[in-house]
Amino acid sequence: MIPTTALFPQSIPLLQFLAVLMTTDVESNAFEERRRRRSGSWRVVLSLAYQSLGVVYGDLGTSPLYVYKSTFAEDIHHSESNEEIYGVLSFVFWTLTLVPLLKYVFIVLRADDDGEGGTFALYSLLCRHARVGFLPNGQRADEEISAYKKTDDAGAGGEASPSGLKAALERHQVLQKLLLLLALIGTCMVIGDGVLTPAISVFSAVSGLELSMSREHHKYVEVPIACLILICLFALQHYGTHRVGFLFAPIVIVWLLCISSIGVYNIFHWNPHVYQALSPYYMYKFLKKTQRAGWMSLGGILLCITGSEAMYADLGHFSQLSIKIAFTFVVYPSLILAYMGQAAYLSRHHTIANDYRIGFYVSVPEQIRWPVLVIAILAAVVGSQAIITGTFSIIKQCSALGCFPRVKIVHTSAKFHGQIYIPEINWILMILCLAVTIGFRDTKHMGNAAGLAVITVMLVTTCLMSLVIVLCWHKNIFVALCFILFFGTIEALYFSASVIKFLEGAWVPIALSFIFMLIMYVWHYGMLKKYEFDVQNKVSIDWLLSLSPSLGIVRVNGIGLIHTELVSGIPAIFSHFITNLPAFHQVLVFLCIKSIPVPHVQPEERFLVGRIGPREHRIYRCIVRYGYRDVHKDDLEFEKDLVFSVAEFIRSGTPGQNDHANEPDKVGEKMTVVGAGIRLRELNVDPDEAAGPSDSTEIQSAVKGCRKKVRFVLPASEQMNARVREELQELMEAREAGMAFILGHCYVRAKSGSGFIKRLAINVGYDFLRRNSRSSAYAVNIQHASTLEVGMVYYV
Repeated sequence: MIPTTALFPQSIPLLQFLAVLMTTDVESNAFEERRRRRSGSWRVVLSLAYQSLGVVYGDLGTSPLYVYKSTFAEDIHHSESNEEIYGVLSFVFWTLTLVPLLKYVFIVLRADDDGEGGTFALYSLLCRHARVGFLPNGQRADEEISAYKKTDDAGAGGEASPSGLKAALERHQVLQKLLLLLALIGTCMVIGDGVLTPAISVFSAVSGLELSMSREHHKYVEVPIACLILICLFALQHYGTHRVGFLFAPIVIVWLLCISSIGVYNIFHWNPHVYQALSPYYMYKFLKKTQRAGWMSLGGILLCITGSEAMYADLGHFSQLSIKIAFTFVVYPSLILAYMGQAAYLSRHHTIANDYRIGFYVSVPEQIRWPVLVIAILAAVVGSQAIITGTFSIIKQCSALGCFPRVKIVHTSAKFHGQIYIPEINWILMILCLAVTIGFRDTKHMGNAAGLAVITVMLVTTCLMSLVIVLCWHKNIFVALCFILFFGTIEALYFSASVIKFLEGAWVPIALSFIFMLIMYVWHYGMLKKYEFDVQNKVSIDWLLSLSPSLGIVRVNGIGLIHTELVSGIPAIFSHFITNLPAFHQVLVFLCIKSIPVPHVQPEERFLVGRIGPREHRIYRCIVRYGYRDVHKDDLEFEKDLVFSVAEFIRSGTPGQNDHANEPDKVGEKMTVVGAGIRLRELNVDPDEAAGPSDSTEIQSAVKGCRKKVRFVLPASEQMNARVREELQELMEAREAGMAFILGHCYVRAKSGSGFIKRLAINVGYDFLRRNSRSSAYAVNIQHASTLEVGMVYYV
């Protein structure tokens, strides 16, 4: 056993002692992982491209299962002239070329938010470049974070953004609300896609059974099997994708190889001249012959690009180059060959007895139909898994930015920070997915619903992307207009064909999006009104400093953490607490945990620490900043980080610093950035055998599941400021006595005389969501045994 004195001799200077502090493994691993992804090594790029096949392209790769079947459902019919099938193939080819390849791979992927993608990434970029953010507790200090950059490589050399557009967005709150509403619509449609994609993918894969039995019998087998697979899929979500993730890429690769091989066989065996249909002339002939029916059938053709948004949404797990390589050289040619092969087969088979048999499996040679069915089901499960995980991720982002009620977030992998599981959302998605499968029981209605969800998300991305081109890339507004007119026209055409089928299934994503958007907007509105009440009713710091033992106020041992959303001033909940219980802890920390519109915050930039009042009061303010993709630590790690950040603030402070921080309007200016994620070295020390130095002070805190002790030693011989030494010693004594988390349990009510809509939103909607969501104590990972809730009514 190594004695403690050998590890921490009393003569060690404090600066050397602080060098013992180190960043936690979880965060350093996460940043190392992101650094590795951005490296230019071809080995890393090809490895990420291989992994992306199983995560990103499962949904897009299974689209040949249902595109032709949905397109020829009722609107158009396959005739001997082959004009319909050739026209559909031409539409599929150019849609795949223009939207996923040109728009996403070559343009949208470049609009990453520090390596992250998705609807909220675009909105985050706009929030930082045009000051249109909806987070009320923003600070100028947030803009000094390294990730909060306002330049972009894509815009290097471009023209300055038009001041008129930027000024209009910053000046008019109506435009800011419309921008937020647009981002919420896209987010809600992604959630709706998380319901519809598993249903149509699994159902279409299982539909291969229709070729081995009559239509009257297979419908009684198809739905139960599809439901059973979906139940198993959602039931296994809590294990995390990392446990079976190594199988995802091989399954998708085998599937892509299978459909492309079948496509090549069908092309050479049935119609080698089918390549002529790739000419856009056949699109003109198709629309000229079918007219309105052909336009309505575009809702089925649209399904060939379902899953394209995943390339951008999952950008944070891979890299731009790896996703581009995987799609351009593997996925895109495989899909084109698959669609051409199906068209070649159908061009020589015009006497199919039933229209429902126009699908993928009818073009598969009978000898390999059963193995292909098994592979298709596995690929559909992989594609469904990806969209479900993506739904979890976007809900986590919404919750972090205050647009979704707090939910339980379980990180299923210690190595991959993006793999999460949300129990409540998982079971809600499962119930809705089963309801869609049982309610529709055919790919036609499911395709109409999924198509509208997909194209709406793409339209939102196009609109936000046009603003990014101007405000973030600093391009001429003419470039943005060309982008939105070209791609917006294509997507608007498909959107119109999808929305016209409102009664034939397209109402499902609209209904789901309306419900989720109502939840998001009511929660955001309630949180905003609650924050405004806090700002208007905050207590002056002079009042806090006037509290003294003569007023019956006593200071008890320990550290008291007062949770608040305010970044300055004293929350009203604390005055309410003092009024009912005239005592507070010897060390008081007003803790604000907030999210900022960046994906990740470096550990060394996470904590902002300041002093409230004179040094003798031992009152601090600590602002903990997280990005919308950051992982929140557990309670023990968070407590240690918090204490050591305050200790580092005390140590680094010069004599007299912050002595005048009691001025309310200057509190924010007195705060200092302190490195987060630091901890003391954990030692396997037996408390009965390892005797510490008699003239030193220690902090000891047990770590879960082991006998490790964390020791914090103050050297007696160090030449440091006596006031700093005294303050550090008192902080350590308070940490030894324990920490208490004082949390406000707020009941928000609308003021008397408020309008009916406001009373309905606050008294009914927000109150219901608040009572059925996780508390703030869970959001910051504090043990329930350490919390003290103070009830208070907020009239907003």
